[in-house]
Amino acid sequence: MGWFWADKSGAGPTLNGLKQSDQGTSSCPVQHGKSSSQSECPVMHDGVGNGGLNPLNNMPNFLSTKRQPGQKLNLPTDRTVSSIPKGEDDQSNWEYPSPQQMYNAMVRKGKIDPNTGEEIPEDAVESMVFVHNFLNEGCWEEVLEWEKPYTEQTKIQPKLLKFMGKPHEMSPRARYYQMMSKVFPKQYSGEPPFDRHDWTVLRADSMSADPDCPGYRKVRYVIDFYGGPDDEEGMPTFNLDVRPALDNLSNAKDRFVHYTKPIIEKYFDGDK
Repeated sequence: MGWFWADKSGAGPTLNGLKQSDQGTSSCPVQHGKSSSQSECPVMHDGVGNGGLNPLNNMPNFLSTKRQPGQKLNLPTDRTVSSIPKGEDDQSNWEYPSPQQMYNAMVRKGKIDPNTGEEIPEDAVESMVFVHNFLNEGCWEEVLEWEKPYTEQTKIQPKLLKFMGKPHEMSPRARYYQMMSKVFPKQYSGEPPFDRHDWTVLRADSMSADPDCPGYRKVRYVIDFYGGPDDEEGMPTFNLDVRPALDNLSNAKDRFVHYTKPIIEKYFDGDK
């Protein structure tokens, strides 16, 4: 997850039916075959393409849309524009890779042998791209829910400045869940997240003195991606654990208010 390009503007797709909570649950609309894995992020987090890396996403500035030698299927080269506004541009949104670009990236990363199609078959790439986009849209909806109190105050929507994939770096909360699963296995799952992202969001703040982004405050979000059990129709599900990082007292306060609000409303605002 979390792979965007940013060279087009327009409205992105909307994500319907995603539960809005501190740990959102999303049912994947794509039917996966046994050859594709829901617990593997197909994104090339540290590859180098022509033109070097984009510092905003640590991804290649350019990745070809040409077919690979030995490729059997024609994969789409059109990109989908996300619903996520770019942090450094008021006119455009982040853009997702095309299936052909995703395929090329996985070939470069060694996840696909174009001569044999081993590990990830060509006919699974479009579904993987769809899931990739679906989950990122879900992450942004969760971020918007966290940012809602500030958006209502300022009347200015947040923007995504940059992001970083950290698939091999477990967050403190994920480590805590791992520890608790050993003590309380019925209450906590021992399954680790299959991916982690850190997203830097720009929140409108007239008091901010940030010289890089005047009028905005940078807020780091930590996102853990978990694979859930299949639903009744045999479709895979995913859990998104999205929350502001504990970098400062403001984020700590936001987390306290966000997590205690449902309890307060349930037990103290019953009359209302």
